[in-house]
Amino acid sequence: MSVTVTPVGADTDLAAFIRLPYDLYRDDPLWVAPLERERRSFLDPARNPYHQVASVRLFLARRRGTVVGRIAAIVDPRYNERHGPDRGLIGLFECADDPEAAAALFDTADDWLAAQGMKRTFGPLGFTTNDECGVQISGFDQPHIVMIPRNRPYYPQLFSACGFEKAKDLLSYAIPIPADGEPPAEYREAADRVLATPGLTVRPMDPQRPESDMEAVRKLYNETFTHSYGSVPVDEAQFGYMMKKLKPLLRPGLVQIAEVHGEPVAFMLCLPDAHQALHAARGRLTTLGLPVGLIRAARAVRRIDRVRFAAMGVAEEHRSRGLATALVTQAQRAAFRLGYTEISYSWVLEDNHASRRHGEALGGVHTQTHRLYERATSAP
Repeated sequence: MSVTVTPVGADTDLAAFIRLPYDLYRDDPLWVAPLERERRSFLDPARNPYHQVASVRLFLARRRGTVVGRIAAIVDPRYNERHGPDRGLIGLFECADDPEAAAALFDTADDWLAAQGMKRTFGPLGFTTNDECGVQISGFDQPHIVMIPRNRPYYPQLFSACGFEKAKDLLSYAIPIPADGEPPAEYREAADRVLATPGLTVRPMDPQRPESDMEAVRKLYNETFTHSYGSVPVDEAQFGYMMKKLKPLLRPGLVQIAEVHGEPVAFMLCLPDAHQALHAARGRLTTLGLPVGLIRAARAVRRIDRVRFAAMGVAEEHRSRGLATALVTQAQRAAFRLGYTEISYSWVLEDNHASRRHGEALGGVHTQTHRLYERATSAP
């Protein structure tokens, strides 16, 4: 029986869309289930302000009535303004090892994007590069890091068999934190020279005014990532939504802000790898009304020993001052003081050689690669 692809309509369809990965990865011991309620919020136009600036259509693929795949087709005007007027996005792709189902999903998404005037399809993303993005193509024996996707090893074949070509690779590094918490001598010495610059301060987020500091981070992010591959600006509403999700993970020492004469000019955002705790919750904080998952997650929080270096930006006029080295060093020192023993330096664009050199100089080992794809739509 052939595959059928239909738009997500009824709430039962949305539940099936959210629950599909739980079935696909049931026997994968390294996969970390997202929280169902967070996924519902992410997909809800009334709660996630992204839906107010972009058009999103969700689709499900079924074979003999059983859901075997899903995809989101997305038109984001901010992405088009920055990266080209005719590029549509796909995201949230999950599929059984079923090439026919994958092809039907990609074609349906393409048809919808083409109807919106798009001529190329790019992805997969969550919705943007601020979410999980890319298809994992290597490192399947590595842990599932927070906000880094994990998929079945056959996914790259599904994309390539359907005419998708590589757009860009995203690299992840694992960096062990030494017993003294310090970077290698040469790196440390370079950072300390920068930190001694008159008028320069590199400080952690102020726990007494986190909202003010995180707003400075948002502004710096929008300024410094203007020309970054695939990025879109983040407005106040979206940033507030993101911070509400990330707030339980934020530690003052893991958010570093560089200031020149009191003016923020660079930032670094690091996150504890909450997946180490969420794995225990198995996607649900309550079961039959009992806080079973919450209790498991709370206990597991104490065992988190990995931190992810998630984002760093330096204002263009200050990029020759070595601020990145100073930010990384201070962040590693803070992570060490908080008891973390490993850094996930992820992700880094394959052609961002400056960032790659930081990871390698810190003793990082390349552990995973994720790939973004693109192809032409069916648009005339």
